[in-house]
Amino acid sequence: MNRRGLLKLGLAGTVVLAAAGGGAALMLQPGWHDGRLSPAARAMFRSVALAVLDSLVPTEPAARSAALDAWLQRLETTLSALAPATQAELAQICTLLPTAPGRLALAGLGRDWTEATTAEVQSALQALRTSRLAVRQQLFHALRDLSNAAWFADPGTWPAIGYPGPPSV
Repeated sequence: MNRRGLLKLGLAGTVVLAAAGGGAALMLQPGWHDGRLSPAARAMFRSVALAVLDSLVPTEPAARSAALDAWLQRLETTLSALAPATQAELAQICTLLPTAPGRLALAGLGRDWTEATTAEVQSALQALRTSRLAVRQQLFHALRDLSNAAWFADPGTWPAIGYPGPPSV
């Protein structure tokens, strides 16, 4: 190959990589921005909540939907109260985990969060919990702890676990 052909190949490769990178950047919407979860991050957290909270979530469809909507509001409030550095880390999780490559690589979940059954999400969470990789274990703990913190921030959820509330002062 002559020098001119090599330069053309290099230029064409640069254009292809720039277009692919720009396309990927456009497709990755921030999962946490200005105190709000993106729709994809909300769907991911909703599936995680159903897997983590399981029998605590109402089974009747309207009550279930209302409880999860209220839970998502409390989750956003909880996330907003975290330190900026922690919010930045969670923003990365909320951006990557809802995508197919992120979901497969980090959680090992083959189906989309909205299509996966509760049992499939529970299995993926269990795999995170027992992983040899510390980052996957940390991801499990973050998802579980955030789900529980936002759920039990509502005093109306306390009777289900027998917690009478804080003592009167």
